[in-house]
Amino acid sequence: MNENIELIKQEYSAFIEDINKFTEKGTVAAAGRARKSLLTIGKTIKILRKQIQERKKELKNTGK
Repeated sequence: MNENIELIKQEYSAFIEDINKFTEKGTVAAAGRARKSLLTIGKTIKILRKQIQERKKELKNTGK
């Protein structure tokens, strides 16, 4: 779970950097990289949601 959280943080940082390059400097290639980062974040969030739900069920079954 922690590795997915770190991946989201890294991709978000990359997204911010690339979206700024695109909006402020007009670098077209940065737009593609920003979109790719968003796609990766979206996929990772779905995986993380499942992991959280599984952990929640585990904790519920152990009585915590």
